[in-house]
Amino acid sequence: MYDVIVIGAGPAGLQAALTLGRMHRSTLLLDSGEYRNGTVLHMHNVVANDGTPPSEFRATARGQLAEYPDVEIRDVGASHISGREGDFTVRLVGGTEVSARRIVLATGVADDLPEVPGLAALWGTRAFSCPFCDGHEHAGRPIAILGAAARAEHLISLLGRFVGAISVFPVGGDFSKEERRMLEERGARVSAMPVDGVEGDGADVIVTAGGSSMSVAGVFVASVEMRQRAPFAEQLGLAMLPSGAIEIDDFGATSVPGVSAAGDLAHRAALPGAMASVLLAAAAGQLAATGIVKALSAGQ
Repeated sequence: MYDVIVIGAGPAGLQAALTLGRMHRSTLLLDSGEYRNGTVLHMHNVVANDGTPPSEFRATARGQLAEYPDVEIRDVGASHISGREGDFTVRLVGGTEVSARRIVLATGVADDLPEVPGLAALWGTRAFSCPFCDGHEHAGRPIAILGAAARAEHLISLLGRFVGAISVFPVGGDFSKEERRMLEERGARVSAMPVDGVEGDGADVIVTAGGSSMSVAGVFVASVEMRQRAPFAEQLGLAMLPSGAIEIDDFGATSVPGVSAAGDLAHRAALPGAMASVLLAAAAGQLAATGIVKALSAGQ
């Protein structure tokens, strides 16, 4: 039996495993090979790693974890969790079962994109949602925003200071008069027709609407829906928040004793939602691991 099984090997899971390994707690880290930023070419807004490819970041972290004999990594996903604090059973993809005293969920979330032809193929490379992660690369260049008016206004307030012209396209229907006026007052050009599709064209993106098209440097999506990537919150009956994230305390503990969660799949109730941030995910992994080490050391 392991002290801890960490499910998910993004920044949160990698950091949780590192913290546990340094405290000589037997740890199994499960890496399914599926990541929210799997299509992203470079990470941004990550101190000392600004511009680093996510795959390089993960490889470096795994290489460092290899120095800790108490950390084992398996390249396999998990399918089911059962049991209770002190005796959890995790079924791996393929049927093998492993046991642990504690569980850390770090499986992250998945992004459900609006049904815009061509958008999925550009996601993470020329189509984005986070201005902190990808806004700077579009400084002085024209961009398009697709989707909901309220979120589009928020993106304009953040990006409008330094990008070039901003064009906003509704998805699946037109904006109301009030929404259109709000966006135009922000300085955006608002399309009279919903977006028909997007397509890469060299270094640019072609956005088509109502039979006409325009070229922009990149697309920001204002209608991305996030969901739990894995079924474990439902399997374990964890308390959830209106955002769709798992509710945790300051040290990542969930409503089920012995189960912690870290990364963008969880946040404290005092916050409106989880932030999609490599640094914050890693910090959450460290907090969750620290809380577990303290509990195990106290004999809980």
